[in-house]
Amino acid sequence: MQSPLHTAPHPRHPRLLPRRRHEPRTPVSRKPRTAVVASLRTPLHSGPEEDELRGDGGGGFGPTSSPVAAAAKLPVVVRESGKVSRYVWDGDCLRLVSVDGGAASLGLGFDGGARKLGRACGVLVRDFFIPKRVGAGYMGYVKWKLLHRVFSSALQVLATQAMFRAIGIGYSRSLPSAAAFNWVLKDGLGRLSRCIYTASLASAFDTNLKRVRFSTSVIFSLSFGVELLTPVFPQYFLLLASIANIAKQISLACYLATGSAVHRSFAVADNLGEVSAKAQIQTVCFDNLGLMLAALLNMSFKNNQRLLAALPFVVYPIFAALDLLGIYQGLKHVHLQTLTKDRLEIILNTWIESGYVPLPAEVSKKEGIDIFNTKSKDFWPIRIGILSTKVQIPKLSLMVMKSVNSKDYYFICLETFGGLARNAERNILLCLREGAGTSDVIMGLLQACYIRKALIPNKNQWEKILRASDVSDSGFKEWFRLAEDSKQRAERSVRTVTDQIAAMGWAAKNILLSTREQARYSFIDD
Repeated sequence: MQSPLHTAPHPRHPRLLPRRRHEPRTPVSRKPRTAVVASLRTPLHSGPEEDELRGDGGGGFGPTSSPVAAAAKLPVVVRESGKVSRYVWDGDCLRLVSVDGGAASLGLGFDGGARKLGRACGVLVRDFFIPKRVGAGYMGYVKWKLLHRVFSSALQVLATQAMFRAIGIGYSRSLPSAAAFNWVLKDGLGRLSRCIYTASLASAFDTNLKRVRFSTSVIFSLSFGVELLTPVFPQYFLLLASIANIAKQISLACYLATGSAVHRSFAVADNLGEVSAKAQIQTVCFDNLGLMLAALLNMSFKNNQRLLAALPFVVYPIFAALDLLGIYQGLKHVHLQTLTKDRLEIILNTWIESGYVPLPAEVSKKEGIDIFNTKSKDFWPIRIGILSTKVQIPKLSLMVMKSVNSKDYYFICLETFGGLARNAERNILLCLREGAGTSDVIMGLLQACYIRKALIPNKNQWEKILRASDVSDSGFKEWFRLAEDSKQRAERSVRTVTDQIAAMGWAAKNILLSTREQARYSFIDD
């Protein structure tokens, strides 16, 4: 059968035509090789097997005394299980030769065996714990997750031991039925509280993921401290255990609700299933390390019961601090691509000030975790919702509502909280109409950002207008002129902004809003 690679004089043993010694050597083009190296980012060093195939002691494609020419390297390099290999034709068959210093077959010697074994183990561990394709911050997230899970698991072991001592397990005076009843009762109260908490904060898991996740993690760590108090106050076991379990169930609900969003932020190749599976493997292995740490501490003090009883109170503040540090730092590596009001506002402000749409990593850095919600205290914060009737509405806002027509899918006005005093809180309010889509939200928020930029230089003037009991005609005209100018600027740039948002990797199909931000108004033409 004729070989598909090239025409050969012999039908069964195709080979390259031999080159005479005195013939000049044709230079080999380096372009394909350079292209392969650039794509794999791995230098192509010759391995022992490749030198053997050359037949010249590693000196390249030089003259040989053999009638068979040197092995022909094919311009195809593959990477598999951490090894980089290249196809070569040795005159008789197609072979796969290592080009990264490793071995592509078992026929090599044992020189450098330790280095190769270490490399193979490293690749095996990485393939076991890490998905094939993930976002740039995934490794940093996993490192901090290791710190969090180890010390959280160790604290859980110590807290459970304390609760066992509190209900008297292991002592002759214990009442098994009463202990079991208390344990079941505190679990039931915890699960009921978990349902109530999840139902009340459903939308917050999307709009304030990092803040809610870290806040519930703090509660989870505090629950360990409450459980550690049960041996000190055994008569209040049910009360303390129920409080601790309620806190744990709330934290667990948040962890399960936000876990898929965190995993999706790293699934750059839509490999959400793989990322979730690897996360479970990491959790199990890291938790086992925490169990080993707790067991080691118990074994170290098993001969001194007094020190063993005091051990949880000594290590609790240290372990809890390390646990929260791991969670806090790990969340910094989570770059969510979903759009919320706060993230969209950061994007639009960056566009107005610098003329570009930032990447999710840059927005994540600016957004932070914001545990105490300090960003809402900025000058003229923008709020999405409806006008509240519980506060005095400025007359300027009433005039804006009167000017709304059937073609508008939103309107923007100013509102004041805390009365009309000098220290009152003043917001820019974006009211959305029923049926408003994503483009209307982007357009309205972009216009509101332009309005805020114009209000800041004239802060005193507009505060005086809002404080006035009767707004003059000039005040109305100034507001409507400002609203119209900002709308025209937003209309000129909204299409470009929307296209760049999608191009930067943002999930621009929907904008996630909280329950209050989802409030809409309906237009009635009387």
